[in-house]
Amino acid sequence: MGHFITFEGIEGSGKSTQIALLRAALQQMEHAVIQTREPGGCDIADQVRSILLHPKNTALDPTAELLLYAAARAQHVSEVIRPALERGQLVLCDRYTDATLAYQGDGRGLDQQLILYLNKVAAQATTPDLTILIDLQVEIGLGRALSREVERQDSSEGRFEREAMEFHQRVRDGYLALAKNEPERFVIVDGSLTVKQLAAEILTETLKFLKQKRVQL
Repeated sequence: MGHFITFEGIEGSGKSTQIALLRAALQQMEHAVIQTREPGGCDIADQVRSILLHPKNTALDPTAELLLYAAARAQHVSEVIRPALERGQLVLCDRYTDATLAYQGDGRGLDQQLILYLNKVAAQATTPDLTILIDLQVEIGLGRALSREVERQDSSEGRFEREAMEFHQRVRDGYLALAKNEPERFVIVDGSLTVKQLAAEILTETLKFLKQKRVQL
């Protein structure tokens, strides 16, 4: 089996940039790597993503939102993540089950036990081996995310950026609580570092993880 590494963090934390840099660095070292994301990662799940993230969908009920995430994840795991792991590949995923606990649980206030159950069903026993949490102050992250929309002239995936500051603070706090409860899986890195500094730290932590896995074999 391969290894499953997830990236988590609030909006604007730099996950997408850093996951791409890590993939490129690992491929240079001749690791078999695939990069994917949630919600999405395959055609059917990407169609669900367009519903979940479009800012016009303000009427989306929190429970409906939760169920859509679970549906997209079930398809993604079945079609992309699990087959790649079975091929022995290293899977890098931008968000996964922890995001649902942080956003729909801490952010929306939905029942955490219900979320854990749906995560279990959708993930089909496919859980991360390592989770890199890029932690950043909410004000900085949201500022980055909104600036990115302006630069790209594209707000088609900006529904969560329009949530109140308090929502995003609850999400950040939720992530930190998850990391505190599972220190053996989580690595917290400082999202305020430069892109280059952060990439170097993430690569170091990833190589340390892979070395430990080889030693255990």
